[in-house]
Amino acid sequence: MIRLATEVEHKIYTMCMIQDGTKVLLMNRPNRKGFPGYIAPGGKVEFPESIVNGAIREVKEETGLTVTEIVFKGIDEYCDPNQGLRYMVFNYLATATEGELLKNPPEGEPLWVDMKEALNLPMQDWFKRRFPLFFEPGTFEVSSVWIAETDETLEATTKNYGV
Repeated sequence: MIRLATEVEHKIYTMCMIQDGTKVLLMNRPNRKGFPGYIAPGGKVEFPESIVNGAIREVKEETGLTVTEIVFKGIDEYCDPNQGLRYMVFNYLATATEGELLKNPPEGEPLWVDMKEALNLPMQDWFKRRFPLFFEPGTFEVSSVWIAETDETLEATTKNYGV
């Protein structure tokens, strides 16, 4: 049952896929961190930093790498009308970085993976669906209306705005 909340809260996050040739850098997140399995680096955008700077900061904090080339790839949003929550994820693709990987990263172990083999790794279904969108031309938009307490998706839209 949908109960439209009277107030809406917006949460803004980033995700940054790091590509080096035919490989991508994924983090193997432990269960205790939530969203276990392989995932691209990312996290919450701190107010008042810009969204792209939040993505660059999250990559640095989680991997030790400094992003030197980055492009916006798309947005995911998940709306829970019962909670009045709009959870937005701004997605980026980094194709150049500098520095060394952290020896003991806080969010999970980083692993360079061949892009063709990445989807064989254990990962959340939502990330598996989003993964190929990072490498398609143009930008993407994924929007879902979902009820968190029952994990039920009521409506979903995916669009690709190719070049």
